[in-house]
Amino acid sequence: MSVSARPPTDQAMNLQGNEACALGAVAGGCRFYAGYPITPSSEIAEHMAAQLPPVDGVFIQMEDEIASMGAVLGASMGGARVMTATSGPGFSLMQEHIGFAAAVEVPCVIIDVMRGGPSTGMPTRPSQGDVMQARWGTHGDHTIIVLAPASVPEIYAETIRAFNLAEQLRSPVVILYDEIIGHLTETVDLSSISEPEIVERRWADGPADHFEPYAVGPDLVPAMARPGDGYRVHTTGLTHGDDGFPTQEPAEVERVQTRLLAKLDHHRDLIDRFETSHTEDADVLVVAYGITARAAELAVASSRQQGVKAALFRPVTVWPFPAEALVAAASGCHTILVPEMNAGQLILEVERLAGAGTEVQGLNRIDGEAIEPAQMIERLATISRSHQGEAQS
Repeated sequence: MSVSARPPTDQAMNLQGNEACALGAVAGGCRFYAGYPITPSSEIAEHMAAQLPPVDGVFIQMEDEIASMGAVLGASMGGARVMTATSGPGFSLMQEHIGFAAAVEVPCVIIDVMRGGPSTGMPTRPSQGDVMQARWGTHGDHTIIVLAPASVPEIYAETIRAFNLAEQLRSPVVILYDEIIGHLTETVDLSSISEPEIVERRWADGPADHFEPYAVGPDLVPAMARPGDGYRVHTTGLTHGDDGFPTQEPAEVERVQTRLLAKLDHHRDLIDRFETSHTEDADVLVVAYGITARAAELAVASSRQQGVKAALFRPVTVWPFPAEALVAAASGCHTILVPEMNAGQLILEVERLAGAGTEVQGLNRIDGEAIEPAQMIERLATISRSHQGEAQS
């Protein structure tokens, strides 16, 4: 099976964010897509329907998002690199299967193009309201990887990386971006994007007689049994031991669950990705992601021209949150500003990590419009004046 299919072009092309996602998926080895159309992600399904057949891939439109996720998990356990795409309401319907994927350690990629909510909300308007749903949408203690690209070329590159992370770490990976990024068109030269090496999942290759599907080595990631290779595997969403069979024996449950929860932290060198600017002398740090980070970049540059020592921290990996990097970036800052197109979600994580002497402020917008650079510039100026006044008094 071919695992890479970069579009045959060395020229710049105009790409929409959702199209770049589909191109990145195919380039990352995706060969199975099951989904249900929903604004503002439907273009992903349209492009996958066109691009998968030429590379011997399979596209299926399912009856709903629950069935879509079920088909994706089945295809992954059958050996395929898999993906689905949705928006907030559909993402809610997928949560039980996402929990199953986390518990059973099924590699899969889920795209959530965020729109206004809750419920049906505003299908054609942007939002960043699914940040906490992406982390805690399913019940119980679990781990998950969530990536938040902020540009069309980054969607392409992070989609490829998402497949590598899913396969290498046996984890569901969510790619989370807002409607504006999904429908944004940018001129991109794909040949100039440095692609990571395509990483295959590790297949079991030992004796089949005493195979344990969840036994692990130092990397905490169990090998998968390739269908047809003769390994007997029992798969259940119930709490299970190394043999895959259900257990409620407390010591065994604690050992297995602790390993599952520690798995991603053990591989933070692969998962964490972030960007910083002007942090070396900053007094105030802006923490932003998605389209809001694009506005924040302009706001920080303009504010510095006005004498405000502002800086930007942009998490590309949202979950697990790059905590150590944020703490380092905020060192020396008296204030952290977290602009979000929601009522305040990622700010909760920032507040948890901020030092006792650091004030954390939110800048929120929930009316279906993006936060503008001018709003951030005004707030940064207010923060700076307030701090100067306190210092003088």
